[in-house]
Amino acid sequence: MSFLDQLKSQARALQDQQGLQQQDLAQRLADTERACETTWRYLSDLARQLNVIGPDGPVLALDKRQPWPTLHLVDFRADVRRKRLVDREVCDYIALTWLIQPKVGAPQAASVSVNFPPDLERVTRQLACGQIRHERVEIRHPGNNSLQAVRFDYSTQAKAGIQVTADHERAELGFRLANLGGFEVREVRYAARQVDSTLLDELARLVLGQAGNF
Repeated sequence: MSFLDQLKSQARALQDQQGLQQQDLAQRLADTERACETTWRYLSDLARQLNVIGPDGPVLALDKRQPWPTLHLVDFRADVRRKRLVDREVCDYIALTWLIQPKVGAPQAASVSVNFPPDLERVTRQLACGQIRHERVEIRHPGNNSLQAVRFDYSTQAKAGIQVTADHERAELGFRLANLGGFEVREVRYAARQVDSTLLDELARLVLGQAGNF
């Protein structure tokens, strides 16, 4: 075999390898886009139904001694954003958001005071997690101006939601669940081929505070 024939053989091997890689990427893109389309259709339809139902919300409290009033879930909104990838438009992320507020009447004014660093950290984290409107007030000793406590004046309304981010390279969907059962954020990933209406039914059960296998 001549040197040129060797180069031709090397070039064909590289072309074959690149072709397989492109086919694999195309398959991962297709699987991820299918999963995104399934998720978008499911969550947008779920939002419409839950806006009619107005389901009960979780039990929330920034202070165990002051539980929030009975809550329900309102103002469900679904949204999808797209991006460019490999010269085509694909799904970037899908979001479902809603409000948690009193079942009867408007959100109520309330306050919580903390004077120990762990409690301050916990309440600050919960306020941020729930995107709760609030004001921070420092309570100081009238004589020496030392800090005695921190009071948070807030409104009993929080935000919750699900964000589903597409990972086309890995053919996965990442689910970020915020405040479905309390002031917490959980994250989980699923292979795109696992995402179907059965899996999303389990996610919907979590939104409604029911036990599920999501």
